[in-house]
Amino acid sequence: MESKNYQEELAHIRQMMERSSRFISLSGLSGVVAGIVALLGSVYVYFIFQREGVDYFDGERNIYTPALAQELFFVALVILVLAISSGYIFTARKSKKKNLKIWDSITKKLLFNFAIPLVVGGFFCIALWYHHYFPLIAPSMLIFYGLALINAERYTLSDVKYLGICEVILGVIALFWLGWGLIFWAIGFGFLHIFYGILMYRKYD
Repeated sequence: MESKNYQEELAHIRQMMERSSRFISLSGLSGVVAGIVALLGSVYVYFIFQREGVDYFDGERNIYTPALAQELFFVALVILVLAISSGYIFTARKSKKKNLKIWDSITKKLLFNFAIPLVVGGFFCIALWYHHYFPLIAPSMLIFYGLALINAERYTLSDVKYLGICEVILGVIALFWLGWGLIFWAIGFGFLHIFYGILMYRKYD
């Protein structure tokens, strides 16, 4: 009996320490929804290609005009806003369910560490777009997003790090397959998010 109580006390202490040092309200459902949104966005972009007469799967390297690249940029921006909004909704719901604060010092540290690589990567991608290096944008987005996840891992669920590593590896591979950014983008922001979200939901939610 004493041994059982001792183990329960240790588990409680460990849980309290985790709550005080890590943001644990991140919902796996947010990853699933973000992945679905990214896949729907990828399908929409494919139809844009069809409209512009671009046969994406003809085996040739795909080069885009500045006007088309601008349209794709705004589509990606809309997808980003929808993904962030859904992530906030599910995370806030989980926080309320577990009676945890969604905004505290740990959240601020998490967002700060997540934002540094993400903001730098955002400006880097804008520079690529400005100089018409369009094929490099999708790989760069994956790499910087992965680095942002890795950088933020110490303030949230440790599993986030492995998603970040996968995103970086996928982005590096995409650098050698320029012109196929939509495929790698769909895999990284779509399928990987869904797979990760399901795992996190089963493990933590």
